[in-house]
Amino acid sequence: MKAEQLHQLIWESRPLMQAAEGCVEAGLAGTKLTVRMRAVLEILYKHGEQTVPELAARLEIQRQYVQVMCNEALASGFIEQRTNPRHKRSPIMALTDHGSILIQEIIANEMKIMKEMGENLSNEDIATALKVVLAVSDNLKKRARKKE
Repeated sequence: MKAEQLHQLIWESRPLMQAAEGCVEAGLAGTKLTVRMRAVLEILYKHGEQTVPELAARLEIQRQYVQVMCNEALASGFIEQRTNPRHKRSPIMALTDHGSILIQEIIANEMKIMKEMGENLSNEDIATALKVVLAVSDNLKKRARKKE
């Protein structure tokens, strides 16, 4: 029973992420932000300025893909590129004032949705679900690294 439930949990993560992405995308209407630009802005907001390789590590995706995401955010004026004194070929990405204000508004709106969603869930249920998802994710990542 436990194995089947874990299997279902893993396979339900894809429709969950698709639904979450759809909700996030709807929340970005009129902002000129894409879901992927929003991800860059959130990392910069929560963790401060970063290089593209640092952003890629946090997002756990390829550096080249993050570069495309950053190029879009740069062209839209949500982030700016700064000289990196540690590495000439790896500039630092930072939020512009406009990008900072926008991501704060977006996160605040998303937190309102989370509050509504959580009304019928106990703190314990949410904590348990988070604990299980983090443990399964960590285990799967370790298994994937072993095969590389």
